[in-house]
Amino acid sequence: MNAVTARRAFVLCAALGTFAACAFSQTEPAFRADTTLVLVPVTVTDPANRYVLGIPKESFHLYEDGVEQKVTHFSTEDAPLSVGLIVDVSGSMGLKLRLSSNAVNDFLKTMNSSDEAFLAEFSDQAEIVQPFTHDMSLIGKKMEALTSGGLTAMLDAIHISLDEMKKAGNPRKALIVISDGGDNHSRYNSGQIEQLVRQADTQIFAMGVFEPAGPFGLTIAELDGPRLLSELAEQTGGRALAATSDRELPAIASRIGVELRNQYVLAYSPTNHEHDGKYRKLEIKLDQPAALPALKARWRLGYYAPSD
Repeated sequence: MNAVTARRAFVLCAALGTFAACAFSQTEPAFRADTTLVLVPVTVTDPANRYVLGIPKESFHLYEDGVEQKVTHFSTEDAPLSVGLIVDVSGSMGLKLRLSSNAVNDFLKTMNSSDEAFLAEFSDQAEIVQPFTHDMSLIGKKMEALTSGGLTAMLDAIHISLDEMKKAGNPRKALIVISDGGDNHSRYNSGQIEQLVRQADTQIFAMGVFEPAGPFGLTIAELDGPRLLSELAEQTGGRALAATSDRELPAIASRIGVELRNQYVLAYSPTNHEHDGKYRKLEIKLDQPAALPALKARWRLGYYAPSD
């Protein structure tokens, strides 16, 4: 099988999802029902937080529950994305909603024609206001129509967005949350959402919009917001970026878009063949190139094995 055919087969395999049943022959891709393929997006940055590309496959060492795995497929190609944009429209956002709209528009500028996105909003309740579409202008129009008011059901919004993501048509999936993180009205709690995030094959990025404490200080929910967003992002290999001022939001949105287009994707078939539904921890160790400063890799921290 030549390199082009292998690459196409890998993309087809990836499109089947985290637990794709794939095997490859020397002549053409074949598919078996007993093979699990796990995809692990990896971001590599230098000390200045610049993305580092060009690192060979041999420099990545991938471990599942402490056991090194053989990386069978490796790609740095810009594969199509399925993205969910989750926007806080609660009363606490207020005038920040216009800047959130600008941030969404800046992110959409990084999207390609093969990408798709949906838009969710949340205040007292969470709602999908624009289902998956390849027409990014529809997202922008819906953003312009949003108004702020009410309480903050952020966790409910993540829940319905993970459910919406099941309709994704692309193998690489990400949710982007724009919020102050101060949840105070969700039916679901943080533990339930963290469990769902661990199960989902979706990276989470967060743009935190946090304000200095007023004369009466911050509420417990507002204090807990940055921690919660950071933990959800870290679980999936994404990141939480806080704006020190509202004006920084568009630049942060663009940075997330660039990061999604500058990732390595590693794939492997686990040596543990048990379909026990248990959580398996992932670790990436990177050989340090001699000519480069100390590099940092980020990846999703684990996944749940399939269950019979």
